[in-house]
Amino acid sequence: MTTSRTTRAFLASALLATALWLPAPATAGTQAEAPSSFTGSYLAGRFAQHQDDWRAAAQYLSHALSADPDELSLLRRTYMLRLSEGRIDAALDLARRLVERDAEPQIAATLLIADALARGRLDDAEAMSKRMPRDGMAKFLGPLLDAWLAVARKDTERAVQALSALSAATGFSALHDLHAGLVFDLGGRPADAERHYAEVVKAEAPLRVVQIVGNHFERIGRKDEARRLYERFRADNPESLMIEPALKALDAPRPPAPTVADARQGMAEALFDLGSALHHEGAEETALLFGRVALHLRPDLALARIMIGDILESRDHHEEALTEYRALENDPVLGWSARLRAADVLARMERNDEAIAMFAKLAQERPERTDALVRLGDVYRAGKRHEEAAGAYTTALQRIGTPSERHWSVFYARALSYDRINRWPDAEADLKKALELRPEEPYLLNYLGYSWVDKGQNLDRAKAMIERAVELKPRDGYIIDSLGWALYRIGDFEGAVTRLERAVELRPVDATINDHLGDAYWRVGRRTEARFQWQRALRTADEEPLKQQIEEKLEKGLPDTRAAEVGAPKAQ
Repeated sequence: MTTSRTTRAFLASALLATALWLPAPATAGTQAEAPSSFTGSYLAGRFAQHQDDWRAAAQYLSHALSADPDELSLLRRTYMLRLSEGRIDAALDLARRLVERDAEPQIAATLLIADALARGRLDDAEAMSKRMPRDGMAKFLGPLLDAWLAVARKDTERAVQALSALSAATGFSALHDLHAGLVFDLGGRPADAERHYAEVVKAEAPLRVVQIVGNHFERIGRKDEARRLYERFRADNPESLMIEPALKALDAPRPPAPTVADARQGMAEALFDLGSALHHEGAEETALLFGRVALHLRPDLALARIMIGDILESRDHHEEALTEYRALENDPVLGWSARLRAADVLARMERNDEAIAMFAKLAQERPERTDALVRLGDVYRAGKRHEEAAGAYTTALQRIGTPSERHWSVFYARALSYDRINRWPDAEADLKKALELRPEEPYLLNYLGYSWVDKGQNLDRAKAMIERAVELKPRDGYIIDSLGWALYRIGDFEGAVTRLERAVELRPVDATINDHLGDAYWRVGRRTEARFQWQRALRTADEEPLKQQIEEKLEKGLPDTRAAEVGAPKAQ
C-alpha cells in the first residue's frame, strides 16, 4: 500500500516538530496542538505548507501570527491558506487587516469587495475597489469588478466603459465580449448583448459560454438558434452529458430564468472565468482563490465547485476534493461528471471496494455509456484483478459497437489484462486492433514490439516498430529499453549496451531495465558491471519470477550460448 499525501506530510512534519520540540500537525479531523514559540510555529507552518498540508500550515501560521500580528508576509500566507480552505469568515478577518498593511492587496481586496456586494453594502464595495492597485493581475481583475459594481448601480454605460480596458488586452477579448454581453443582457439591450455574444461563439466555445448564450436565445424566443448552439457543443464533445439538460429544457413551455440574473451573480461569473483561465494555464493556487470567492458570492455555481474539486484533487487533497464532488451529485448538468470524479478519488485513496461499487452502479444507470465501465476496468487492473478488468473492458467494447480512433485505449487496456492472465493470443489481437485505430501511438508500438522481441517472434518487424516509438518518444526510458532489448535479442550486444545505458539513465530504479543492462554487459564481457546491475535490479524487483531469474544469474551467470537466450521469455 502506498502512503497518502496526508500520511507523508504528517510524518515529515513530525520529524521537523521533533527537532524543534514541537507537536506534530493534526491529521484529518483533529486540531494541531499549538506550538510554544513563534519561531517553531512559523517553521512548522512553512514546512507543512511546502508539504501541501494546508490545514496544519494554517493552524501553525495562525499561532505564529498571534505572536507577531504585524508580520506582513505571515499575514499574507495565513490569509491565502484560510481562503484556500474555504474558511471565508477567517479569511475576511485577515483580509481586513491585510488591506491596511499591504501595498499589493488585490486578492484580499477582491474578497472584501465581493463580500460587501453580497451583503448589499455597495458603498463599501466601491470604496474598496478604488483602493485596489491597477497593476499586475488587477489590470484585468479591476475592470471586471468595477463593471459589476456599476451593474449593481444599474448603470449599464459605466459598466461597459469599465470593461473596455479588457478589449485591447491580448488574450482577453473573449472575456470582454462575454461580460459585455451579460451587462447589456441585464440592462435590457438584447441586440447589443447578441452582438457581443456572437463573438464568443464563433469558434468552439466552452460549456459555460454555450449555456449563457443559449439561455439568451431561449429568453428572446429564438429556440432554434439555441438548439443549434447546444447541438454543436454536443457534436464537439460527444462524450459529454453536460448539455443534455439544456436540450431537454427547450421543450418547456416557459422561457428559463437568466443564467446570470444580477450583479452578484455576474461578479461570481467574472471571478470563475478568471479562475478557470488561470487553472488552464497551470496557476492552480490563484485559480483556487478566485473559485472560493466566486462560491462565496454564488454557492450554486457548480462549475466553480467542480474546478475547486479538480484543483484539490490535483494537489492530493482527496478528502476535500471528495466533499466538493459529492456536493454536486444531484446537479442536473454536472452530476454525472462529479460522480465519476468522486469514484476516481476513492480509487486514488485505495478505497477500491467503494470505487468499484460506485463505478458499477454508474455503469448500470447508463447502459449506453462506456466511461464508468472503462474506469471500473482500470480499478480492477490496478488491483491486479485482471480477469474482472478484462470483463469490464469487454462489456465497454460491446457497448461501443463499431470502434473509432478514440477507442484504441480500451483495446490497449484489455490487452494489458489479457497479457497478465496468460491470454497472449487475445492480447496480441487487441494490440493489433488498437494499432489499426491508432497506427502512430508510441506506447502501442512499444508494447507489441517489446512483447514480440521478448517472445523471440517477428524480430525485424518488432525492431522497426520500437524504433518508430523511440522517434516519437525519444526521452521515454521504457521505450528505449525495448529497443535495447530488441538489439540484444538479435545479437547486437554492443548496440544493446548503448541503448540500455541510456534507458537506465532515464529510469534508474526500474528493475527490468537494470536486469536487461546486466544481461547486455555480461554478453560483452563486462561481468563485474553485469553483476552490479543485477544486484540493483534485485533490490527493486517486486515480482517473484523476475527475482528468481536475477538470483539465478547472480549465482551462475548467463549460459555461454546465445541460443539459450532466444525463445526464453523474460519477466516484464
